[in-house]
Amino acid sequence: MKKHCALFFYMALSLAFAQQASAQKGSSYENAVGMRVEFGSKYGTWAGLSGKHFFNENVAGEMMILFGDHVTLLEPELQYHGDIANAEGLKWVLGFGPGFAFGNGTSDVLLRPLAGLDYKIADVPINFTFDWRPAFVLTHGTDFNAARFGLAVRYAF
Repeated sequence: MKKHCALFFYMALSLAFAQQASAQKGSSYENAVGMRVEFGSKYGTWAGLSGKHFFNENVAGEMMILFGDHVTLLEPELQYHGDIANAEGLKWVLGFGPGFAFGNGTSDVLLRPLAGLDYKIADVPINFTFDWRPAFVLTHGTDFNAARFGLAVRYAF
């Protein structure tokens, strides 16, 4: 488990800092690092770290590690961002990624679509994200939970 956490942190830091010069700016920032909270019915509340990197103007990757209820969730995502007319710094986001939950004597694999909003405050290095992120659990009898939401606050650069 410790090896997985160390590998995840390395990947998140690499994602946040690598290829910065070659990436184009999306939503007026290229990278963001901060915290994320996920909440909703079932599975409790999870909180942890989030790193985001734009590969081009619209496509970004986000890596997160969340902790809660004796579970650690590792989640890489690919996201597409689109402009919202007349709303500077605000973009809509659609994305998808796998989730890997470890804890309580078991491990699970999840599929995680998301839809939400991403906002970067003009001239301030702060980024906010609010999204709907249902969880499809594919292991141990399968499960689905539509009532999951996330909130991230990050330092954007």
